[in-house]
Amino acid sequence: MSMHVCNGAMLKCAFAVPPGISTLVVLPQNRMLSSSQPAANIMDNKPMVNIMPFGMCFSPTNPAFVSATAAAMGVPTPVPCTPLTPAPWIVGSPTVMLGNMPVLNNTSVLACTLGLPGCITIMMPGQLTEMVP
Repeated sequence: MSMHVCNGAMLKCAFAVPPGISTLVVLPQNRMLSSSQPAANIMDNKPMVNIMPFGMCFSPTNPAFVSATAAAMGVPTPVPCTPLTPAPWIVGSPTVMLGNMPVLNNTSVLACTLGLPGCITIMMPGQLTEMVP
């Protein structure tokens, strides 16, 4: 079984300059708590609302990184992270619904348009007592 993800979960982006860690922000709109924190579903994927910047980005598919690297004569030059996450988390827990959407579990991944599919992962779910199938 997977852990249920809630507000305060630690996220990691594969294309952020180490440590590349951010915190998930879950608004209390679904009115469900998991270990006294707002519980997350797969639609908690909004940039700058739920997904905060990871620091500096060095994704080879990020146009800003490519431009900065070209301007530095080919020296890889990270740029500030601006997450672009148009699709929901994949896949969640389809047997447990929250706000008519699957709840978010710690095995889910999120694609950033500036990175690759599945480049944002959950390192710590925000709580360690409640599990979902």
